[in-house]
Amino acid sequence: MKLIIAAIKPFKLEEVREALTAIGVRGMMVTEIKGFGSQSGHTEIYRGAEYAVNFVPKVRLEIAVSDAMADQVVDAIAKTARTDKIGDGKVFVLDLAHALRVRTGETDDDAL
Repeated sequence: MKLIIAAIKPFKLEEVREALTAIGVRGMMVTEIKGFGSQSGHTEIYRGAEYAVNFVPKVRLEIAVSDAMADQVVDAIAKTARTDKIGDGKVFVLDLAHALRVRTGETDDDAL
C-alpha cells in the first residue's frame, strides 16, 4: 500500500477530485494548508498598504491506495493540477505499513 500526499493550488481541488474518482479512488482526506517553496511568497496591497505574504494557500490531499494504483493516481494528480506556473505543488509517495477500517475491523488492502 502507498500513501500519496499532494499539495496543490486550491482552485484545482474539484478538478483533481473528479479525475481521481474517474480512475477509481474511493476516498481522500483534504486539509487547507499554507506553505512556500520556489514562490517564496509575494507582496499584496490592501487598503493602500503593501504587505508581504510569506505563505501561500494550498490544499493537502492524503490518499491511501494499493501499490498497483499508486502510479496512476500520481499521474492523474500531476496532469490535472498542472497550470505550468510556479507553485503548482508537489506529490510525495510513501510506503504505508498498515491500515484499519474502524467500523468493520478490515485491515490493509481490504480497508482501503
